[in-house]
Amino acid sequence: MKQRWTFRCYPNNYQQKELNKVFGCCRYVYNWALSERTKAFKDGKRMNYNQSSAALTKLKKDSEHIWLNEVSCVPVQQSLRHLQTAFVNFFEKRTGYPSFKKKSHRQGAEFTRSAFKYDSGNCNLVISKIGRIKIKWSRVLPSYPTTVTIIKNPSGRWFVSFVIEATDKKFPKTKLAVGIDFGISRLATLSTGEHIANPKHLAKKDKRLRWAQRQLARKQKGSKRYNHWRKYVAKLHEKVSDSRKDAIEKFTTDVVKRFALICIEDLHIRGMVKNHNLARSLSDAAIGFASRKLAEKSERYGKNIVKIDRFFPSSKMCNLCGCINEKLLLSDRVWTCGHCHAVHDRDDNASKNILAVGQTVTARGAGVRAVRTFVRKASLQ
Repeated sequence: MKQRWTFRCYPNNYQQKELNKVFGCCRYVYNWALSERTKAFKDGKRMNYNQSSAALTKLKKDSEHIWLNEVSCVPVQQSLRHLQTAFVNFFEKRTGYPSFKKKSHRQGAEFTRSAFKYDSGNCNLVISKIGRIKIKWSRVLPSYPTTVTIIKNPSGRWFVSFVIEATDKKFPKTKLAVGIDFGISRLATLSTGEHIANPKHLAKKDKRLRWAQRQLARKQKGSKRYNHWRKYVAKLHEKVSDSRKDAIEKFTTDVVKRFALICIEDLHIRGMVKNHNLARSLSDAAIGFASRKLAEKSERYGKNIVKIDRFFPSSKMCNLCGCINEKLLLSDRVWTCGHCHAVHDRDDNASKNILAVGQTVTARGAGVRAVRTFVRKASLQ
């Protein structure tokens, strides 16, 4: 299985200067190709990857763009492949229309095997026209990497990312199953009765971020002070992002270790964030990222995951008698069943219903996929 392993790296001043040239060339070619393909699309024509590549060859021979030959040709060519992937995702309605890259945003340059050398014995990485890069190794690569990507974050931190073939150690087999209900007040509620608190990483840094962004807004764009405060704001955002990612990685790994069957809801996050009252809290909780990580790790470690249809009334249905409370509001965190008079915590009840439907679907042999479920409404007596 292909995996991506990322490490911190510390290029020297000369290497940073050369890598910035590479980033600039990649960014220019990406934006140039995007502009050309957009013009062709408006004229009723189509420009594919092969046509873009041929046009790039002519562009490099132009006297005004001869500086594109000062860097390795591999990452420049890879930027066209990334643009092609962006268009494929757009036409398959997974993302929006590709946007132009900016110098102040995250920078990256991808090198294939012809543009780098990796010494597994000494853990040395040599990049074409850059040289040996100092890397903080936290583990040894199990195989020779297929691609290497050098990344520079807006805060100025440098990373190197390897794509490798790796085999994960399988977790001990268990016969346990769990239903998980994601939320905002709690990040997740498990059918076992466990409550995973929402750390609210963005809310903790909100006051500091507001102050820093006000300082940035007062500075003249392009000045040294502006760049200083831009990096400071970027660092705060990266601290929030790193904390959120770390918490979700630990939570999802723990769940996949303990349970053989994981049942979750197939939530429409893109539609949910259109609610401006909940968008900020939903984005801070990163429910979509947690769902994707659960699916990814379940496949990697040989566990089963079932996604229940998003329209299944998991919160409104009593997990004891099956009666559905049509009058339940989002603000009602505890409710009483009108049929059996059982008192339910909204999230605990939802997680138990998700587990019950997931086990039923698995018993029928539905497999690991999103499923549509139907529940007959019980009549109130």
